[in-house]
Amino acid sequence: MPPILYQSSFRYLKRHPWQFGLAVIGVALGVTIVLSIDLTNASAQRSMELAVQSVSGRSTHQIISDREYLTEETYRELKQKIGFRQAAPVLEGFAVLKEKPDQVFQLLGIDPFAEAPFRPYLQDLGGGNSKNLTAFLTERNTVVVSIDLAKQLGIQIGDFFEVEVGGLPQKLRLVAFLKIDDSFARQALSKLLIVDISTAQELLQQKGDLSRIDLILDGDEEEKNKQIERLNETLPIGARVESSQTRLESADKMTRAFHLNLSALSMLSLIVGMFLIYNTMTFSVVQRYSLLGQLRAVGVTRGEIFRIILMEAIVIGIVGTSIGLVGGSQLANLLVIYVTQTINDLYYVLSVRELQWSNLSLLKGIGLGLGATLLAVIPPAKEASNIPPRMVLNRSSREESFRRTLRWSLYGGLGLCFAGVFLLWLPSKDLILSYAGLFSLIVGLAFLTPHLTNLAMTLIRPIMTKLFGVLGSMATRGVQAELSRTSVAIAALMVAISAAIGLGIMVGSFRHTVFYWLEQQLWADIYVVPPGNSRHLDKILLPESIEILENAEGVAHLTRNRRIQVNTAFGEVDLLTLDLPDEGYASYSFKEAGKDPWNSFDTQQSIVVSEPLSNRLALSIGDKLVLPSPKGDKIFEIKGVFYDYSSERGHAIIHRNHLEKFWKDPRVNSVALYLEDEWTPKRFQDVFDRLSLPQPLIIRSNVSLREVSLEIFDRTFAITGVLQLLVTGVAFVGVLSSLMALQLERQRELGILRATGMTPGQIWRLLTSQCGLMGIVAGVLAIPVGIMMAMVLIFVINQRSFGWTFPTLVEPSVLFYNMLLAVFAALLAGLYPALKMSKVPPAVVLREE
Repeated sequence: MPPILYQSSFRYLKRHPWQFGLAVIGVALGVTIVLSIDLTNASAQRSMELAVQSVSGRSTHQIISDREYLTEETYRELKQKIGFRQAAPVLEGFAVLKEKPDQVFQLLGIDPFAEAPFRPYLQDLGGGNSKNLTAFLTERNTVVVSIDLAKQLGIQIGDFFEVEVGGLPQKLRLVAFLKIDDSFARQALSKLLIVDISTAQELLQQKGDLSRIDLILDGDEEEKNKQIERLNETLPIGARVESSQTRLESADKMTRAFHLNLSALSMLSLIVGMFLIYNTMTFSVVQRYSLLGQLRAVGVTRGEIFRIILMEAIVIGIVGTSIGLVGGSQLANLLVIYVTQTINDLYYVLSVRELQWSNLSLLKGIGLGLGATLLAVIPPAKEASNIPPRMVLNRSSREESFRRTLRWSLYGGLGLCFAGVFLLWLPSKDLILSYAGLFSLIVGLAFLTPHLTNLAMTLIRPIMTKLFGVLGSMATRGVQAELSRTSVAIAALMVAISAAIGLGIMVGSFRHTVFYWLEQQLWADIYVVPPGNSRHLDKILLPESIEILENAEGVAHLTRNRRIQVNTAFGEVDLLTLDLPDEGYASYSFKEAGKDPWNSFDTQQSIVVSEPLSNRLALSIGDKLVLPSPKGDKIFEIKGVFYDYSSERGHAIIHRNHLEKFWKDPRVNSVALYLEDEWTPKRFQDVFDRLSLPQPLIIRSNVSLREVSLEIFDRTFAITGVLQLLVTGVAFVGVLSSLMALQLERQRELGILRATGMTPGQIWRLLTSQCGLMGIVAGVLAIPVGIMMAMVLIFVINQRSFGWTFPTLVEPSVLFYNMLLAVFAALLAGLYPALKMSKVPPAVVLREE
């Protein structure tokens, strides 16, 4: 390619820094959003993996029990009778910092004498000091933590700090630091408290219990399978050997849908960004139609024109991607706070303070940035190279060429829409397939935008003519005449606004459903729990505390709640045991049920399951669920499927009588208090403050519990709002670049209008009217597309991700607000181009006439 072409391209970019900057911003914003989400997800994923691996150590397998806990006797028999040496007992639980109950730590009880082959960071517990090791083994409530956690708590070796375990206050003494070299591993272990197993049993009130037994099996797969068979034959009923990898897979499965949904939302920003890149590169081509026509006339080939535009796009892509990589890392530092908080609220204890950079994340950001740029620049590059020299300077021929392609745009749009519907219709739980279907629908509808814009302008023209006369008619005809430019800007804005509408309807419907579900579920007046995360099963109320509460002044009735986990043939199931008054049972709303699902619930072996559990395990009314218990497997018949939004894992409910009868478990995680008629929660609070309870307890009224639950809900969707705002920002820049290109192309037409007597004010009103019309069309089109998107999110993606369904609530305010946003964005983006073009003297643009 002749050097003069490179010089021409370089000079153009140098003379038009704003256009170059807009294109770079388009690429940078898209890459920033995608990379930030990818880095955030990767960091949370890596932290989770390290935390699980650090706790599991080098174990290849684990012995676990279907009945929540193993006994120490199982471990003794494994070591003494069977003679299996590479085994280590573990007891796990949770502790909260007394001064800051929102800080939750994982408590790991281990046997130091069995630990050598398993967890390398425990090989030197004493740190070279035998006194530290002796203290850890012989003294009560001694603990080992990472240096990072010690700094966070402001403690040194020998210092005491206060925590609450199972709702009881405990004072722990730090005797040693964990030996960890890797910084990211140190971060992953910064929420871990390691104690001797006897201390853990005492703190958790689990005398003689073990969570699991870690194993190291040697040999190839065949030898390992033989060892597993021998071990399973000797283990007590309910105990079994499983791979350590299962624990990691289980944790990964819990958050997979959450991470994938974030990634899909970030990809939407890239789609909108591609519209922006297309607009901006088209703008650069438009500005040089005269120059490109002259170059073609003096012998520059189509291929050379195509390559020069492509080269400019590559430069823009490289610069934009580079900025996006920096911006992505900065945005990820913000988003990781939201994601970590959500995971801690909904799933498990996780600490992520550093981003985990990976080559894959970088390659994905670079590949998407450059790939999207090249994909978006092909149409304007072909437009510049494929038209004969004599036609390059002819605007009408370009518009005519675009209109000839509209038929293919119609076919392509309809084809993508049908493909999207087909993918969503397929009976699959694959979320990637679901999002592929949704994106096919969105892109397909974007392809139909030129046709819908043309139709809308035809319908609006009589109204505009009647209201604003000739200027109104000219505004509608201008949008139609420049369809190759206006339709792309409208499509970009429509996609962004429809995403805002779809997400707004989905989140609003979900929040409305959760609000009324909480009103139904929180039937009792007061709820009492030990401090800490409500999902931790080791939080226990002492029998003395329950007795004092039951006999407290103003309490008419008290119910006990207990949650355990059991391993069934379908997988792990959370089992909730209740003993409610009649009005408590009546608060449950069923998706499907027999005549009376609660009939004989306390005497017959019947069970009800939540909608998420029903969808996850494919359970329905009449199915039998086999639950392993210390008294053998017990068969429960499913009597109903109820709506529940507390967890996507779902849970099942049995009567408390069955827990005490089959599991011999009288423990209680929380209690609900029903007050006498004349009593209020505020009045009872004064009584509660005077009670002499043997443990610290948190008391919440049904109103405050509802508020806390909705606060967690809003925190969960905060990241969605951030991304939604960024996507709209990308669309705004896209509309701005498109309108600048459009006004530049119309310089000659506007010059003639000025020369024939149109004032600058009329020019300004004409151009802003066109911008307003484009915003109205984008907003109107976004409403049905947004509602469609909400339906897909609610009835397909939400159900496949989390297992629950909820009714769609279309708030008129959401539609109206986003409609106004579309018009405002279009008007705001058109202010500068309109102002600029209204002030250009006619002589300047008509100089060549």
